[in-house]
Amino acid sequence: MNFDRELDGRNLKCFMLTLAVKKELSQLTSGKVLKIVANSPDALSEFSAFSRQTGNELIASNEANSEHAFFIRKT
Repeated sequence: MNFDRELDGRNLKCFMLTLAVKKELSQLTSGKVLKIVANSPDALSEFSAFSRQTGNELIASNEANSEHAFFIRKT
């Protein structure tokens, strides 16, 4: 999947990861995609809720070797 910016969120706790994602998204223009790599076990539910609450679109997610990759499109 194509993306415009990447955030390595491995080893960040949920709250800090959410803040880091919010900061990264603020630096993108509408329509751009942020890739987030995380190893938090709650990451999928966290980013699903984050997307619903912020209006940004969670366009894809996948998991491999206990790591998750999320792609969020800024609205």
